[in-house]
Amino acid sequence: MQLTEQFENKIQLFVKEQMTQDQAHDMSHLLRVVKTAKQLCEDEKACNEVVIPAAYLHDCVSFPKNHPDRAQSSTLAAKKAIEFLTSIDYPSEFYEQISHAIITHSYSANIKPETVEAKIVQDADRLDALGAIGIARCLQVGCSLGLALYNDEDPFCEHREMDDRAYSIDHFYNKLFKLADTMNTDSATIEAQRRTEFMREYLRQLGAEV
Repeated sequence: MQLTEQFENKIQLFVKEQMTQDQAHDMSHLLRVVKTAKQLCEDEKACNEVVIPAAYLHDCVSFPKNHPDRAQSSTLAAKKAIEFLTSIDYPSEFYEQISHAIITHSYSANIKPETVEAKIVQDADRLDALGAIGIARCLQVGCSLGLALYNDEDPFCEHREMDDRAYSIDHFYNKLFKLADTMNTDSATIEAQRRTEFMREYLRQLGAEV
C-alpha cells in the first residue's frame, strides 16, 4: 500500500467538510483536480505523497472571486492543510513541498512553482478551468456574482476593453484563453490546447446564435 492510500480517506473526509464555497469550487472540482494530478504525477514520475494531498487540499480555504483577500487564499489554505496533516500524523518530511504546491497553485497569488509536484498541482487546477467543465464553471461563477452573460453590443470584446466583472464571456478573453500558455508540463500543455479550442468553438456557436 502506498503512503498516500493510507491517508486518502481521511483527507477526503476533511475536505468535504471544508468545501462550502461557490459551486465552481466544490467537491466535484477537487475530485477532478485530484484525478488529473494523479495522471500528471504518473506522466512526470513525480512524488505522489506530495501531489495527492496538495491536490485535495488546495482549496480548503478559498475566498470568492470578488473578495478583497482573494490573493491570500492559497497561503491560508496551505497553513490550514499543514495543520490538518499534522493532526493525522502525515509524514512531516512532505510538509514543505505540499505547502509550496498549495501556495503556488493560485492564479491570483502569481507565485511561480519551483518543484515538479507544485507544477503538476497548478496544471491540474488550471486545466479544470478549461474545456466543457471550464465553460460551466465560468458561467456558475458569473451567475453567483450576478454578471450578464455577454455585452449585447460587442459580445466578444472586438471593439471594447474586456470587463469580466460585468460579463462572463469576457472572462474567456481576460484569463481563460491565456491559461494554455501557463502550463508547466508537456501533457498539460497538450490537453490545455485541446480544451481551449473547444471553448473557442463554443464562442463561435454562441456568436452564430446571437
